[in-house]
Amino acid sequence: MLLLVLLAFFLFYAVVPTVVIRVFSLRIYKKGNKRNTIALTFDDGPDSIYTPRLLDLLKKYQVKATFFVVGEKAKRHPDIIKRIHQEGHEIGLHNYRHISNWFLLPFFLSRGLRKSADIIEQMIQERPIYYRPPWGHFNLCTLPLQKQYKTVMWTHILRDWKEHVGVLELFHRLKKCQQDGSIIVLHDSGETFGADANAPENMLAALELFLKEGYAQKIRWVTLSEMLNAQNKKQIS
Repeated sequence: MLLLVLLAFFLFYAVVPTVVIRVFSLRIYKKGNKRNTIALTFDDGPDSIYTPRLLDLLKKYQVKATFFVVGEKAKRHPDIIKRIHQEGHEIGLHNYRHISNWFLLPFFLSRGLRKSADIIEQMIQERPIYYRPPWGHFNLCTLPLQKQYKTVMWTHILRDWKEHVGVLELFHRLKKCQQDGSIIVLHDSGETFGADANAPENMLAALELFLKEGYAQKIRWVTLSEMLNAQNKKQIS
């Protein structure tokens, strides 16, 4: 009986809200509306090895991106956070620890996001306004939080966290993501649960192959603020 009660609570608290929010796009962004623009976004960092290499690559091809960072990692790597900001990229939140919202009570979720935003604001003097929940998981209490943060999902998620996908397969998946207003998710860290530690190596190689292509060089690679017309964004207090 207790097991059935716990299962019912889990479905009501976690699974059903996730399905409803994602199916009906409740207070979430999945795509922009500007022609010839694509937003590259990177989750799970910053990573001491892969994020600096990624920044070098983006700088080489003059691409701007948005990084959804894990708060505790940001705290460990302030120099990387500052570099991301100084090179014209945008920073969003990806929970204080990479834990699914299915297993976080409202107080801990809210406190973790506030703590992460405080950490980043102290480093770059700008408070993040974008949020992406790990694994795209919501819960019954995330809708109020979505009034505070612009919650951004994706148009394309390429499963680059698995090493077996390989460079060429990932390159071909990137080539299929060229619709106007696409929001692409890649990962600059392989430390999270279910990811392969060396998978970002394939991501970097595939992304460089893609950015070398002539058609990729004609795309305007933009931050989320530019894509979502949020230039006059309000800072969260």
